[in-house]
Amino acid sequence: MFKGILIQKDDAGYRAALQELDDSALGDGDVTVQVGYSTLNYKDGLAITGKGPVVRRFPMIPGIDMAGTVEHSNHPDYRPGDAVVLNGWGVGEVHPGGLAQRIRLKGDWLVPLPAAFSARQAMAIGTAGYTAMLCVLALERFGVTPDHGEILVTGANGGVGSVAVAVLARLGFTVVASTGRVEEADYLKSLGAAEIIDRAQFSEPGRPLGKERWAGAVDTVGSHTLANVCATARYRGVVTACGLAQGMDLPATVAPFILRGVTLAGIDSVMCPRPERLVAWERLATDLDMAKLDLITREIALGDVIEAAGQLVQGRIRGRVVVDVNR
Repeated sequence: MFKGILIQKDDAGYRAALQELDDSALGDGDVTVQVGYSTLNYKDGLAITGKGPVVRRFPMIPGIDMAGTVEHSNHPDYRPGDAVVLNGWGVGEVHPGGLAQRIRLKGDWLVPLPAAFSARQAMAIGTAGYTAMLCVLALERFGVTPDHGEILVTGANGGVGSVAVAVLARLGFTVVASTGRVEEADYLKSLGAAEIIDRAQFSEPGRPLGKERWAGAVDTVGSHTLANVCATARYRGVVTACGLAQGMDLPATVAPFILRGVTLAGIDSVMCPRPERLVAWERLATDLDMAKLDLITREIALGDVIEAAGQLVQGRIRGRVVVDVNR
């Protein structure tokens, strides 16, 4: 038996609860892991609260991330005792996830825990931090360098935004942080943001083109915010899109793309190929200041997850939430 969050949907409705589970709750796979830490992402919050159609099979253990130790393996790359990390691959959506004390899954979905990180630190980074690093790598791939100008990070108080601010600042970029909680300015400046701006200037319908400002951007919000960021990007600016906190729609025009040559780069963390995941984790080991990671992170117990999920989707949590699944 092991403890885990279980989401159910039936005639009694949609509900999530902390329960005692047995191995029948685990999915198929060739590796079983004793989970040490998990984390709470925005997608997990949507899944647990039912505020978004994340879960596609019921009952379901949520949790798109975990870090732990291999307990049993039929996979050639892993042996009992190996430290591993999981991000994405539909876990917590169509396959039982990491907000539990055990998980069984395909070994191909795992990556070795980088030696630079403890399991707790890996989950302080989690999918949010790994996604932020994928955004940074995309900016670099399209040739954006610190001397090109300012980089905008939207939803900067969130998990992806916080890590993006910290990494970009460490790499020498001038980072402008957009947030709906301007009272958190000191927090964002401690991560390296040079300027804090209110998200209100992006969140409403805007013009097809605005004044050029951003050499690059990391957008976690979508909808009107993403449209306005593209409209105010500089000539040949690069905007990375990785979130939909405001909405899935994109009420934009083609003007920024055909008149200014702006690039809109989509960032997918769920099915990202393993070689790119390994590069992202290697870069996080060198480009993320561990002291800044401590500023971003708070820790909760497994029993606190359901309450925290509600706070997360309401925008009341900043940074990253690490879950100690064994307390």
